[in-house]
Amino acid sequence: MTSVSPSSLHRIIPIIFSMVLVLATLVSGCREQSEAKTKEKTATVKMDRPVKLVIPKNGAYTGAYVDFGEGEAQVTYDALTGFEQLTGKPLATVAFGNFWGDQAFPEKTVRIISGYGAVPLIFWSPWDKPYEEAKGPDRFGLHEILAGKWDGYIDAWADSARQYGKPLLVTWGLEMNGTWFPWSGCFYGGNKVIGHKDGHPLYEGPELYKQAYRYVVDRVRAKKATNILWGFHANNYSSPRSAWNRMNSYYPGPNYVDWLGLSVYGKMSKSEGWADFDSMMAEPYADICKLDPNKPVFLAEWGVGEFPPGNKAGFIAEAFSLMPSKYPRVKVAVFWHERWENKDGSYSNLRVNSSPEALEAYRTGIASPYWIDRPQFEQKDSGP
Repeated sequence: MTSVSPSSLHRIIPIIFSMVLVLATLVSGCREQSEAKTKEKTATVKMDRPVKLVIPKNGAYTGAYVDFGEGEAQVTYDALTGFEQLTGKPLATVAFGNFWGDQAFPEKTVRIISGYGAVPLIFWSPWDKPYEEAKGPDRFGLHEILAGKWDGYIDAWADSARQYGKPLLVTWGLEMNGTWFPWSGCFYGGNKVIGHKDGHPLYEGPELYKQAYRYVVDRVRAKKATNILWGFHANNYSSPRSAWNRMNSYYPGPNYVDWLGLSVYGKMSKSEGWADFDSMMAEPYADICKLDPNKPVFLAEWGVGEFPPGNKAGFIAEAFSLMPSKYPRVKVAVFWHERWENKDGSYSNLRVNSSPEALEAYRTGIASPYWIDRPQFEQKDSGP
């Protein structure tokens, strides 16, 4: 039997310990590599079939339009991560504008949003440059669309949407029940009665809008862009507030709509009076829910300016308080985080951080687990 001296032990023990560490590291590395390969294989399997966006039964998705600078189409990754850091929670939905005057599907933009981890919400607007409100119809007028003048563009856009492949939320011709966009019913015959259905008058302006909406959706669907969830997006209160111009007059029907959208703003300019969230939401929410008992409701746009002594923080806090209880069909809420200069030199500051109080109200409200900060997906059936 060979004995080992204490001095030899001091030299041998560190060597043995090092060998054990190396062996453990190798085993751990093999295990991690195996797990990584398994995860990669699982992810590949999941991507073999298209996925669809899950509308949550409990809770709602976070969302925002972030102030990207000039225009509504210039989405940047830095702006999205900056908003997340500001508010303390990621975005599940990111909204932006895509105008027909650009004549292109927003490929780069949707990939930025997807890379960030959110679902794009596209406001697809038949609008020509310079995108000025209240100027009336332009070359993308409803009559021109229905005459087939823009079929090539619609088809190419649809092809690109299909090739993108991932879920898209799209609203076409938003806030049609106002007077500011060139596709609004007021520019197309307005309240002129052109017939009756089920004992109710049919008005020329809304009827033409419905025809154009269906025409565009039909062409996109013909290109097999089945990854799109179509939204009907109305302003909360119609302008003018006449029977012919109510949102139900414009509804294109359940076969053309996957979700019901509302724009709900508080005070946005110094000339307007102050109003709380509930007074801006209650009646329009009831009206849009009547259009369909089952479709989810989106706050496709919501926000309020900083106009003391109006309580912006209170407006935001009330919204977060009431949506889970009084407005449970709201499944996405897109806050309009923007500041702009008005023609009279005044500013409308709708950003969540327009004041410390407003930011704290938003951060507190969105921190609730009710607000889901990553989109959920499930695999579509592959079909026969």
